[in-house]
Amino acid sequence: MQRIDLIPQHFRQGAERMAQAFRDLDQVIVAAHVNPDGDAAGAVAAAGHVLRSMGKEFMLYAQPGLPAYLDFFPMPGVVHTTLEHPPFKPRCAVLLDCGEPERLGRELAARLPELVTINIDHHLGGDGMGSAANWVDPTAAATAQLMAYVALAAELPLTGDLATAIALGIITDTGGFCHGNTSADVLYLTAHMVEHGCDIALLRERLENTWSRGRLTLWGQLLQRASLERRGSVCFCPVHLEDLRKCGALKEDLEGFVEQLRRLRGVHVAAVLREDSPNCCKFSLRSYGSIDVRAAAARLGGGGHRNAAGGTLRADMAVASAQLLAAIAEELDAEGVA
Repeated sequence: MQRIDLIPQHFRQGAERMAQAFRDLDQVIVAAHVNPDGDAAGAVAAAGHVLRSMGKEFMLYAQPGLPAYLDFFPMPGVVHTTLEHPPFKPRCAVLLDCGEPERLGRELAARLPELVTINIDHHLGGDGMGSAANWVDPTAAATAQLMAYVALAAELPLTGDLATAIALGIITDTGGFCHGNTSADVLYLTAHMVEHGCDIALLRERLENTWSRGRLTLWGQLLQRASLERRGSVCFCPVHLEDLRKCGALKEDLEGFVEQLRRLRGVHVAAVLREDSPNCCKFSLRSYGSIDVRAAAARLGGGGHRNAAGGTLRADMAVASAQLLAAIAEELDAEGVA
């Protein structure tokens, strides 16, 4: 089988177009959104592998760096946390898993006007922010899935660290193949990588068996605090900065917590609101099936996917909590959910 045949027909044109766009780049910053998750990190790594195969000069960039739980993950280069002293004068950028310049962080966003940019993303909400080329496809489960097709169009085999990068993104954004975006295309792609040596079980073990004592303590306290709202259809949990301090936990220790709240019987929407500063809170929303939490997030200036969304509220915890619960209630009312 030729590698191009591994790309589903409806992704093929975009993959070939982006592979050609990569060939036109050099001196490239490869970056995703701030506070990168597994899909962002996996997509950045995959893009680095593609650029390396083409003999391009590139640097990986992440703000404020990769989370500690990804310490094991093999990146194809040093991950820079600042652009103050780049290894070359950047001329181009590949922007991944992100649709708005501000989500890249102030430092990189300020440099975009002087760079030739390519944007690959799978989030709803826009046509892309690339100046040279864009591929925004919400039918993909993960940006790493799209990068797999770019790699195949560039005639790279999905093996070794490249396959691990793609698998990391897919596992992250499908919830370990549990979310509704776990399509036949996702399973076919993953099966191909497993057939050629990708160890999914080992990857999940390294992702899941790395809890700190602080994370365990934090989750225990928050599970007791979580409240049921709107007659049990919404599970809500506020997280204060003081909670992290007392438990000896980090912000990244909340990764996956909102999904646990969604498991409660009768809950349609799970919501976590994390205090970032006295007047800034970040929210994460999760739902099942047809319940569109992206629409609720959009009411507050956020975004994401139908069943997983988030955003930022410039308000204190009390005000932000009221705003978030009101937006969720409005969306559930609009969808006719009791």
